Amino acid sequence: MSALYTAIATASGRDGRAVTNDGLLDVTLARPKELGGDGAGTNPEQLFAAGYAACFASAMNLVAGKLGLDVSEASVTAEVGLKPNGSGGFGLEVALRAELPDALSEEDGTRLLEATHQVCPYSNATRGNIPVSLVRE
Repeated sequence: MSALYTAIATASGRDGRAVTNDGLLDVTLARPKELGGDGAGTNPEQLFAAGYAACFASAMNLVAGKLGLDVSEASVTAEVGLKPNGSGGFGLEVALRAELPDALSEEDGTRLLEATHQVCPYSNATRGNIPVSLVRE
């Protein structure tokens, strides 16, 4: 099956620039202060967090519609941590924090988050590679 959409971006490294082929995204990249940089730009972890949060929220709206749940006021925050992997490289860890409506029962909220985690393209891409925790806020 062919891709429904293909995003194209070019980057020159953690200290540089990232640009999409259509020019809609053009950001200065810089290592965060915590990694010895000046923090004067965004970084790959922030970009990944923004993409994952947006993708998961979109997938959650799709799943909620199929389950007959109203999550129109919901939001998702992704926390992406960079950590040593123990063999000289690095890995990521993710916490997805979903702010769901108070009216949504604990059971429905859990069912929604777990079903969304099966639908979201980022979740499917990271499964088995990155620890991802789902948290209801």
